[in-house]
Amino acid sequence: MNIAVIGAGSWGTALGIHAARANHTVALWTRDGVLAATINRERRHTRLSAAYELPRALTATNDFNIALRDATLIVLALPSHATRETWRNLVKCLTHPVIVVSATKGIETTSGKRISEIIADESSETVAGFVALSGPSFAEEVAANQPTAIVAASHDAAARDAVQQALSHGNFRVYTNDDLVGVELGGAAKNTLALAAGMCAGLGLGSNSVAALITRGLAEMTRLALAYGAKPETLTGLAGLGDLVLTCTGRLSRNRHVGEELGRGRALDDILGSLKETAEGVRTTLAVRELAARRRIEMPITEQVYRVLYEAAPVADAIGELMGRPLTTEFGVRQGV
Repeated sequence: MNIAVIGAGSWGTALGIHAARANHTVALWTRDGVLAATINRERRHTRLSAAYELPRALTATNDFNIALRDATLIVLALPSHATRETWRNLVKCLTHPVIVVSATKGIETTSGKRISEIIADESSETVAGFVALSGPSFAEEVAANQPTAIVAASHDAAARDAVQQALSHGNFRVYTNDDLVGVELGGAAKNTLALAAGMCAGLGLGSNSVAALITRGLAEMTRLALAYGAKPETLTGLAGLGDLVLTCTGRLSRNRHVGEELGRGRALDDILGSLKETAEGVRTTLAVRELAARRRIEMPITEQVYRVLYEAAPVADAIGELMGRPLTTEFGVRQGV
């Protein structure tokens, strides 16, 4: 199969490496022509460990026409805020039907739309199916060929089965799911909760605090997703609880890192300026908060993360607000922290 991976950050590159290992021909698109030339010449990518030599079946390009030539599968591995504009330019170059796979875990801040909704807004008859790829999957570990299990979600059974067959190989196992809403919302909302987990760590709080945050965070994610039509079991699966635990506890999590630095007292702009790639949770917090407000869903952790990010609330004060909320039952209608 010919696969075009759109986005040459660490996640897109790791997926490209894996797809090439699975005996596909991979075109890795980047807007940076210099980076494309460097990847092709040196067979390395600076976003990943130098130990990972890129397979010969993977080549980089900054030309959509070259990337899309003969492709039957397009993998979007872009920051959520860049997806709409990039797709608008890309779709002009599509001349044949393709399955679109989103590997982006975020929500468009300006509209509150999931990636599937953005593609539906901007697409033509050349999109043969849409699949969301999500689950606990750090790029470095996928590139290192460590055992990983993820979910391919779509309303289209043929499309999700095709992605499962194309990408399941070796230590990379793909499960299918028909709950596109739950997989997309779970993948996005967990980033905000990872910021909160990092804030706990940055303050020097221990395992009790992080375990409580993950558990109550899962309750928030589930309330939000169910309000938009998701299935509850999706949020207890790989794209929900699995990804939440990974992002809240893993040392490779950019969102957790941002939260840690905030907990230590660094300014948000300073932290973001030092990152090489996007921490989706910072923008996604705005979108998740807005989606919750539209359906009057109570998300107290998300609200406090918003206050820290956008109202300069001290992290310790935000935690105090959570702990001081009115007491309630664990599984009542009004589930607080």
